[in-house]
Amino acid sequence: MGKGKFKGKPTGRRNFSTLEEMIAGTSSRPRRFKQVEVEHKEGEEIEEESEEDSEEETERRKGIQGIIQIENPNLVKPKTMKAGQADLERTTELSRREREEIEKQKAHERYMRLQEQGKTEQARKDLERLALVRKQRAEAAKKREEEKAAKEQKRTEARK
Repeated sequence: MGKGKFKGKPTGRRNFSTLEEMIAGTSSRPRRFKQVEVEHKEGEEIEEESEEDSEEETERRKGIQGIIQIENPNLVKPKTMKAGQADLERTTELSRREREEIEKQKAHERYMRLQEQGKTEQARKDLERLALVRKQRAEAAKKREEEKAAKEQKRTEARK
């Protein structure tokens, strides 16, 4: 018996087949891949046939559920509809969140339209501020022109 953390016995060794063993068919590895593949293909064919036979087999239940039939009033069975059976005129009802989101978007659009027209309180305040700023800028520009004219006049008087 060896000391340390390593095992003394060779456990879990892998056995690889050589080319000669594979050709001769004496390899220790079982040849199951082809068998599994063939069984898988046969299983698919059987499933296709069974789907066409009846719809009752698709409702198979596991374990005790197959024996006991439970009537759950809350259980809603999904109804599968074909494209031809779909009712195109029927509108689906929106959830509360979707309705609220749409209402919120419409209210925002309505507010923005009123804002552009200048009918909201915020728009009125903005327009008043804008008018005040324009007035101040016009006064500042007029003052600069007057100062510029005064400088020009002083220069012309100094030259004479």
